[in-house]
Amino acid sequence: MAATQKPAPKKSSGFQGVRNAFWIIAAMFVVAVCIFKFVLGNPANFVGNDPEGEVLNGNMLGTIYKGGIVVPVLITLMLTVLCLSIERLLAQKTAFGKMSTTKFVVAIKAALAKNDFVEAENLCNKQRGTIANVVGASLKAYKEVEGLQNVKKAQKIAKIQQAHEEAVQLEMPTLQMNMPILATLVTLGTLTALFGTVTGMIKSFAALASGGGGDSVALSTGISEALINTALGILTSWLAVVSYNFFSNRIDKLTYALDEVGYTIAQTYEANHDEA
Repeated sequence: MAATQKPAPKKSSGFQGVRNAFWIIAAMFVVAVCIFKFVLGNPANFVGNDPEGEVLNGNMLGTIYKGGIVVPVLITLMLTVLCLSIERLLAQKTAFGKMSTTKFVVAIKAALAKNDFVEAENLCNKQRGTIANVVGASLKAYKEVEGLQNVKKAQKIAKIQQAHEEAVQLEMPTLQMNMPILATLVTLGTLTALFGTVTGMIKSFAALASGGGGDSVALSTGISEALINTALGILTSWLAVVSYNFFSNRIDKLTYALDEVGYTIAQTYEANHDEA
Protein backbone atom coordinates (compact mmCIF):
# COMPACT_ATOMS: atom_id res chain seq x y z
CA MET A 1 0.00 0.00 0.00
CA ALA A 2 1.34 3.42 -0.94
CA ALA A 3 2.49 5.61 1.87
CA THR A 4 0.26 8.56 2.69
CA GLN A 5 1.84 11.82 1.61
CA LYS A 6 2.24 14.27 4.44
CA PRO A 7 0.83 17.74 3.87
CA ALA A 8 3.34 20.55 3.47
CA PRO A 9 3.92 22.52 6.65
CA LYS A 10 2.18 25.87 6.84
CA LYS A 11 4.39 28.90 6.42
CA SER A 12 2.38 30.71 9.06
CA SER A 13 3.10 28.10 11.73
CA GLY A 14 3.16 29.58 15.19
CA PHE A 15 0.68 31.20 17.53
CA GLN A 16 -2.50 31.89 15.54
CA GLY A 17 -4.55 33.47 18.33
CA VAL A 18 -7.28 32.34 20.72
CA ARG A 19 -10.38 31.45 18.71
CA ASN A 20 -12.77 31.36 21.66
CA ALA A 21 -12.25 34.47 23.76
CA PHE A 22 -15.05 33.40 26.11
CA TRP A 23 -12.56 31.32 28.08
CA ILE A 24 -10.28 34.33 28.48
CA ILE A 25 -13.19 36.39 29.84
CA ALA A 26 -14.26 33.56 32.18
CA ALA A 27 -10.73 33.09 33.49
CA MET A 28 -10.30 36.84 34.03
CA PHE A 29 -13.58 36.96 35.95
CA VAL A 30 -12.33 34.28 38.35
CA VAL A 31 -9.06 36.18 38.78
CA ALA A 32 -10.94 39.46 39.31
CA VAL A 33 -13.18 37.97 42.01
CA CYS A 34 -10.11 36.58 43.80
CA ILE A 35 -8.39 39.98 43.63
CA PHE A 36 -11.52 41.71 44.91
CA LYS A 37 -12.06 39.31 47.78
CA PHE A 38 -8.55 38.42 48.93
CA VAL A 39 -6.44 41.44 47.92
CA LEU A 40 -8.73 44.46 47.97
CA GLY A 41 -10.93 42.96 50.68
CA ASN A 42 -8.05 41.92 52.90
CA PRO A 43 -9.05 42.71 56.52
CA ALA A 44 -5.67 44.39 57.02
CA ASN A 45 -6.89 47.22 54.78
CA PHE A 46 -9.66 48.25 57.20
CA VAL A 47 -10.06 49.64 60.68
CA GLY A 48 -10.51 46.82 63.17
CA ASN A 49 -9.85 44.26 60.43
CA ASP A 50 -13.48 44.64 59.37
CA PRO A 51 -14.03 44.92 55.57
CA GLU A 52 -17.51 46.27 56.27
CA GLY A 53 -16.08 49.09 58.39
CA GLU A 54 -14.01 52.13 57.55
CA VAL A 55 -10.89 52.02 55.40
CA LEU A 56 -7.54 52.63 57.03
CA ASN A 57 -6.36 56.17 56.36
CA GLY A 58 -4.68 56.33 52.95
CA ASN A 59 -5.17 52.64 52.12
CA MET A 60 -5.89 52.58 48.37
CA LEU A 61 -6.72 48.86 48.18
CA GLY A 62 -9.43 49.18 50.78
CA THR A 63 -10.74 52.31 49.08
CA ILE A 64 -11.11 50.44 45.78
CA TYR A 65 -12.86 47.61 47.62
CA LYS A 66 -15.49 50.10 48.73
CA GLY A 67 -16.41 50.51 45.07
CA GLY A 68 -18.81 47.63 45.54
CA ILE A 69 -19.83 44.67 43.40
CA VAL A 70 -19.20 46.54 40.15
CA VAL A 71 -15.46 46.61 40.90
CA PRO A 72 -14.80 42.92 40.05
CA VAL A 73 -16.73 43.39 36.81
CA LEU A 74 -14.55 46.35 35.86
CA ILE A 75 -11.41 44.46 36.87
CA THR A 76 -12.58 41.60 34.64
CA LEU A 77 -12.94 43.96 31.69
CA MET A 78 -9.55 45.55 32.36
CA LEU A 79 -7.76 42.19 32.63
CA THR A 80 -9.53 41.00 29.47
CA VAL A 81 -8.23 44.04 27.59
CA LEU A 82 -4.69 43.31 28.77
CA CYS A 83 -4.91 39.60 27.90
CA LEU A 84 -6.41 40.22 24.47
CA SER A 85 -3.75 42.84 23.79
CA ILE A 86 -1.02 40.29 24.53
CA GLU A 87 -2.89 37.68 22.47
CA ARG A 88 -3.17 40.05 19.48
CA LEU A 89 0.49 41.05 19.81
CA LEU A 90 1.65 37.44 19.67
CA ALA A 91 -0.74 36.50 16.85
CA GLN A 92 0.19 39.50 14.72
CA LYS A 93 3.87 38.88 15.36
CA THR A 94 3.41 35.44 13.79
CA ALA A 95 1.34 36.90 10.94
CA PHE A 96 3.89 39.59 10.10
CA GLY A 97 6.65 37.02 9.69
CA LYS A 98 10.37 37.03 10.35
CA MET A 99 11.62 40.25 8.75
CA SER A 100 9.99 43.67 8.76
CA THR A 101 7.14 44.13 6.30
CA THR A 102 8.83 47.09 4.63
CA LYS A 103 12.07 45.19 3.99
CA PHE A 104 10.19 42.16 2.72
CA VAL A 105 8.12 44.21 0.27
CA VAL A 106 11.25 45.97 -1.02
CA ALA A 107 13.06 42.64 -1.44
CA ILE A 108 10.11 41.04 -3.27
CA LYS A 109 9.77 44.02 -5.62
CA ALA A 110 13.50 43.90 -6.34
CA ALA A 111 13.32 40.18 -7.13
CA LEU A 112 10.32 40.71 -9.41
CA ALA A 113 12.08 43.58 -11.17
CA LYS A 114 14.84 41.08 -12.09
CA ASN A 115 12.24 38.41 -12.98
CA ASP A 116 13.89 36.23 -10.35
CA PHE A 117 10.90 34.25 -9.11
CA VAL A 118 13.10 31.66 -7.44
CA GLU A 119 14.48 34.39 -5.20
CA ALA A 120 10.94 35.66 -4.55
CA GLU A 121 9.84 32.19 -3.46
CA ASN A 122 12.90 31.82 -1.25
CA LEU A 123 12.06 35.13 0.39
CA CYS A 124 8.52 33.88 1.09
CA ASN A 125 9.88 30.66 2.61
CA LYS A 126 12.17 32.67 4.88
CA GLN A 127 9.60 35.32 5.76
CA ARG A 128 6.65 33.05 6.59
CA GLY A 129 3.48 34.56 8.01
CA THR A 130 0.48 36.20 6.36
CA ILE A 131 2.25 38.38 3.82
CA ALA A 132 4.46 35.51 2.68
CA ASN A 133 1.42 33.25 2.24
CA VAL A 134 -0.37 35.84 0.13
CA VAL A 135 2.66 36.58 -2.03
CA GLY A 136 3.29 32.86 -2.41
CA ALA A 137 -0.28 32.32 -3.63
CA SER A 138 0.14 35.13 -6.19
CA LEU A 139 3.43 33.68 -7.43
CA LYS A 140 1.83 30.26 -7.75
CA ALA A 141 -0.99 31.76 -9.82
CA TYR A 142 1.61 33.57 -11.94
CA LYS A 143 3.24 30.24 -12.83
CA GLU A 144 -0.10 28.56 -13.50
CA VAL A 145 -1.36 31.18 -15.94
CA GLU A 146 1.92 31.04 -17.88
CA GLY A 147 0.99 27.51 -18.91
CA LEU A 148 -2.50 28.41 -20.08
CA GLN A 149 -3.08 28.42 -23.82
CA ASN A 150 -5.62 30.39 -25.84
CA VAL A 151 -6.34 32.69 -22.88
CA LYS A 152 -6.08 36.45 -23.20
CA LYS A 153 -3.48 38.28 -21.17
CA ALA A 154 -6.12 40.34 -19.40
CA GLN A 155 -7.81 37.15 -18.21
CA LYS A 156 -4.51 35.78 -16.95
CA ILE A 157 -3.83 38.98 -15.03
CA ALA A 158 -7.34 38.77 -13.60
CA LYS A 159 -6.61 35.21 -12.40
CA ILE A 160 -3.45 36.40 -10.64
CA GLN A 161 -5.36 39.21 -8.97
CA GLN A 162 -8.16 36.82 -7.98
CA ALA A 163 -5.68 34.41 -6.41
CA HIS A 164 -4.16 37.32 -4.50
CA GLU A 165 -7.54 38.52 -3.22
CA GLU A 166 -8.61 35.02 -2.20
CA ALA A 167 -5.37 34.55 -0.26
CA VAL A 168 -5.92 37.87 1.51
CA GLN A 169 -9.47 36.86 2.45
CA LEU A 170 -8.16 33.59 3.92
CA GLU A 171 -5.52 35.34 5.99
CA MET A 172 -7.51 38.33 7.26
CA PRO A 173 -9.62 36.42 9.86
CA THR A 174 -6.44 35.56 11.78
CA LEU A 175 -5.41 39.20 11.84
CA GLN A 176 -8.84 40.52 12.84
CA MET A 177 -9.69 37.80 15.35
CA ASN A 178 -10.90 39.22 18.71
CA MET A 179 -10.66 42.80 17.44
CA PRO A 180 -14.48 43.23 17.69
CA ILE A 181 -14.24 42.25 21.37
CA LEU A 182 -11.63 44.94 22.00
CA ALA A 183 -13.88 47.45 20.24
CA THR A 184 -16.81 46.36 22.41
CA LEU A 185 -14.77 46.73 25.60
CA VAL A 186 -14.16 50.39 24.76
CA THR A 187 -17.86 51.12 25.21
CA LEU A 188 -18.57 48.43 27.78
CA GLY A 189 -15.98 49.82 30.19
CA THR A 190 -17.59 53.27 30.08
CA LEU A 191 -21.13 51.94 30.44
CA THR A 192 -20.20 49.68 33.35
CA ALA A 193 -18.46 52.59 35.05
CA LEU A 194 -21.58 54.70 34.55
CA PHE A 195 -23.69 51.97 36.11
CA GLY A 196 -21.38 51.81 39.14
CA THR A 197 -21.43 55.60 39.41
CA VAL A 198 -25.22 55.65 39.42
CA THR A 199 -25.50 52.93 42.07
CA GLY A 200 -23.00 54.80 44.24
CA MET A 201 -24.91 58.06 43.92
CA ILE A 202 -28.17 56.28 44.75
CA LYS A 203 -26.61 55.11 48.01
CA SER A 204 -25.35 58.62 48.74
CA PHE A 205 -28.74 60.24 48.17
CA ALA A 206 -30.42 57.52 50.22
CA ALA A 207 -28.07 58.39 53.11
CA LEU A 208 -28.90 62.09 52.74
CA ALA A 209 -32.62 61.36 52.65
CA SER A 210 -32.49 59.38 55.88
CA GLY A 211 -30.81 62.35 57.68
CA GLY A 212 -28.77 62.27 60.86
CA GLY A 213 -25.04 62.33 61.49
CA GLY A 214 -24.89 58.55 61.78
CA ASP A 215 -25.39 58.29 58.03
CA SER A 216 -22.13 60.10 57.20
CA VAL A 217 -20.37 56.75 56.73
CA ALA A 218 -23.04 55.58 54.28
CA LEU A 219 -22.83 58.90 52.44
CA SER A 220 -19.06 58.71 52.05
CA THR A 221 -19.28 55.04 51.04
CA GLY A 222 -21.73 55.88 48.26
CA ILE A 223 -19.59 58.73 46.95
CA SER A 224 -16.48 56.53 47.11
CA GLU A 225 -18.25 53.79 45.17
CA ALA A 226 -19.30 56.24 42.47
CA LEU A 227 -15.85 57.77 42.01
CA ILE A 228 -13.94 54.48 42.11
CA ASN A 229 -16.16 52.88 39.48
CA THR A 230 -15.83 55.96 37.30
CA ALA A 231 -12.03 55.87 37.52
CA LEU A 232 -11.77 52.12 36.83
CA GLY A 233 -14.16 52.36 33.89
CA ILE A 234 -12.30 55.27 32.31
CA LEU A 235 -8.99 53.43 32.71
CA THR A 236 -10.45 50.28 31.13
CA SER A 237 -11.86 52.21 28.16
CA TRP A 238 -8.59 54.10 27.75
CA LEU A 239 -6.59 50.87 27.57
CA ALA A 240 -9.11 49.33 25.15
CA VAL A 241 -9.03 52.37 22.83
CA VAL A 242 -5.23 52.44 22.71
CA SER A 243 -5.03 48.68 22.13
CA TYR A 244 -7.72 48.60 19.43
CA ASN A 245 -6.27 51.53 17.49
CA PHE A 246 -2.73 50.17 17.75
CA PHE A 247 -3.62 46.78 16.29
CA SER A 248 -6.01 48.25 13.71
CA ASN A 249 -3.19 50.46 12.47
CA ARG A 250 -0.89 47.46 12.14
CA ILE A 251 -3.54 45.58 10.15
CA ASP A 252 -4.02 48.58 7.85
CA LYS A 253 -0.28 48.78 7.20
CA LEU A 254 -0.10 45.08 6.37
CA THR A 255 -3.14 45.33 4.09
CA TYR A 256 -1.51 48.22 2.22
CA ALA A 257 1.70 46.20 1.83
CA LEU A 258 -0.27 43.23 0.49
CA ASP A 259 -2.07 45.42 -2.04
CA GLU A 260 1.24 46.93 -3.15
CA VAL A 261 2.89 43.55 -3.71
CA GLY A 262 -0.20 42.13 -5.43
CA TYR A 263 -0.26 45.06 -7.84
CA THR A 264 3.47 44.64 -8.52
CA ILE A 265 3.09 40.95 -9.39
CA ALA A 266 0.21 41.66 -11.76
CA GLN A 267 2.13 44.51 -13.41
CA THR A 268 5.21 42.32 -13.76
CA TYR A 269 3.23 39.73 -15.66
CA GLU A 270 1.71 42.40 -17.89
CA ALA A 271 5.14 43.85 -18.68
CA ASN A 272 6.78 40.47 -19.38
CA HIS A 273 4.13 38.93 -21.63
CA ASP A 274 2.66 39.94 -24.93
CA GLU A 275 -1.02 39.67 -25.76
CA ALA A 276 -2.02 36.08 -26.48
